[in-house]
Amino acid sequence: MRLEVNDLHVRYGRVHAVRGVSLTVEEGEVVAVLGANGAGKSSLLKALMGLEPAAEGRVILDDADITRWPTSRRVRQHLALVPEGRRIVTSLTVHENLLMGAFARKDVRSVDAEIADIYSRFPNLAARRDAFASVLSGGEQQMLAIGRGLLSAPKLMMLDEPSLGLSPRLTNEVFALIGELNRSRGLAILLVEQNTHKALELAHRAYVLELGRKVMEGLPSKLRDDPSLRDAYLGRAEPRKHVAG
Repeated sequence: MRLEVNDLHVRYGRVHAVRGVSLTVEEGEVVAVLGANGAGKSSLLKALMGLEPAAEGRVILDDADITRWPTSRRVRQHLALVPEGRRIVTSLTVHENLLMGAFARKDVRSVDAEIADIYSRFPNLAARRDAFASVLSGGEQQMLAIGRGLLSAPKLMMLDEPSLGLSPRLTNEVFALIGELNRSRGLAILLVEQNTHKALELAHRAYVLELGRKVMEGLPSKLRDDPSLRDAYLGRAEPRKHVAG
């Protein structure tokens, strides 16, 4: 599955959150989107998922223009989003949360088999399958959110800050899982992440946003060697403050 974004703009009233961003994700590729808070990263993913309208620009998925499609149709076209903050439903059980991910599917037998596979991947979730999701730790909630996303049968998964609020150990586990899904399933991944080191270790290519604009793109090795990126995001200096967007 190939994603192409051309000159995308997102506005919230007077706030111009995404300003003419263009990018591509090729089949089986991991692409990172980097930037400080307020850079427009989450707004970009929401627009790609149809959760926010695109003011201008086009979103192309496998040669189909999906710019005006509703979110439900994008899910059926095998696009998935694991949102920032996990957004699991804490009043539902672990198993019910997983079933939510398969709401658009009709292949019930395949869904049952895939849930069994998720439980085998995440034994902690299996042990709590009938417990309310509110009892899960932050890391377990992130695993549940990824599992729920997988049950929509995506060919391209977008992840918004998957390491947010996690310990270094759990961050490593989450990134190991993302890499394994890419390798074993050929799952294309668009990754928004402030942990620049981990994102560049995983990604095949990366883009950098600043105040809603794309300011850099290239191979991870190229971006690591860029002084402005290194100083702002890789620990040489504090990143510049950004306004909300």
